[in-house]
Amino acid sequence: MEKNEAEKLKERLFKSKKNAWENISNEEKNNIYEFSKGYIDFISDNKTERECTKSFAKILKENGFKNIDEAENLKPGDKVYYINREKNIYAAIIGEDDPENGFNMIGAHMDSPRLDLKPNPLYEDTELAMFKTHYYGGIKKYQWVNIPLSMHGVIIKANNEKIEINIGEKEEDQIFTIADLLPHLASKQEKKTLENGIEGENLNILVGSIPFNGDIDEKVKLNILNILNQKYGITETDFVSAEIEFVPAMKAKDLGFDRSMVAGYGQDDRICAYTSLEALLDIHAPKRTAICILADKEEVGSMGNTGMESRSFEYFIDKILEKTTGNSVGLKDKVFSHSRLLSADVTGAYNPNFSDIYEKNNESYLNHGVSIIKYTGSASKGGASDANAEFVGYIRNLFESNNIAYQVSEMGKIGIGGGGTIAYILANRGIDVLDCGVPVLSMHSPYEISSKFDIYNAYKAYSTFYKGE
Repeated sequence: MEKNEAEKLKERLFKSKKNAWENISNEEKNNIYEFSKGYIDFISDNKTERECTKSFAKILKENGFKNIDEAENLKPGDKVYYINREKNIYAAIIGEDDPENGFNMIGAHMDSPRLDLKPNPLYEDTELAMFKTHYYGGIKKYQWVNIPLSMHGVIIKANNEKIEINIGEKEEDQIFTIADLLPHLASKQEKKTLENGIEGENLNILVGSIPFNGDIDEKVKLNILNILNQKYGITETDFVSAEIEFVPAMKAKDLGFDRSMVAGYGQDDRICAYTSLEALLDIHAPKRTAICILADKEEVGSMGNTGMESRSFEYFIDKILEKTTGNSVGLKDKVFSHSRLLSADVTGAYNPNFSDIYEKNNESYLNHGVSIIKYTGSASKGGASDANAEFVGYIRNLFESNNIAYQVSEMGKIGIGGGGTIAYILANRGIDVLDCGVPVLSMHSPYEISSKFDIYNAYKAYSTFYKGE
């Protein structure tokens, strides 16, 4: 049926809000599903920032990247990376343009909410051995009880020997868990708020119950230490110099009868880390130097020497300048003032089960593409990096010219809550920055949900941005 004048005018003037699956070819659909397989495998196998860094470094080396400290000089097309304390990594492909004209950069983070061990974690209570934890990042504590947990991390012994731990991911591995209160005795617990139903100090992980034979106290604790000593050569004191994380032991999986979604732990923000690095690998001879930033500590404020607040990123930029045109006073600031950056971090997707907290006209939706967020922060835009209209216009034009599906959003009604990314940190250095990431349901839970279309579209968006002149 031929469209009437009003329908034609509406089509021309209104912004389209269609589910993107309606408009894709079978070839594109196959590409989406194939790309998602690699992503699912990656987040199943890499559940900590250390594991991500190690895997990404291996991928970079296999694709011709070399450590920047090993390069005497850099020319267009050269590929380099820098690893900072095994927990964050930067990668770059040198462009043809003079560095003074700026770089195209994408910044994501690899850390995710989890349970860290306290410095003195192991104790025994009523013949059960337990680990004390301190939760990391914004979690709903009740979501972390009665689920299978795996143990990851490193222990540094007094002689500086490093012991790597990964227990609970293989089919034959044991798992760990936090035992919740049975409903028959939970009348007091059920009167508490969700926030206080499980206290932080009660996130204690059950790790054993067999006593050591002998006439001594704390027999179960001794048996657990004996097992760890026999396997790893460690004593209780070695936990003092350890970084041990407990994370969900579940593998990432296809979600839905149509397999259109991915369910898995750590998609905030490994979904953007994976897609931004994969996009960089597609670049061969960029006009502007293309840089992928994979940071740590975003979930706790980006502090510390592996977080975005540290100067390690500037060290990497200094190295690039020294080995291309030569560094000089003020050059780095000039480069930053002409650089563009996408802060690649996830945002909350609209959840119809909780519709009252959303403002529907300004939310992100699954299957509608990457989300552009001009500002984050809290109610009054507090703590936000508010991108200028000129840069938003540049990104919009770039995406529309290259058929990249995108949506523009906030996150929830004003005053409901808020969030932040690394955007403001890089904007403070004079860089044009815009948040651009994938919408996620159940964000910060042990099992987050994303759309395969949005994942693949993020990869396309980031690839297009790297190539942008």
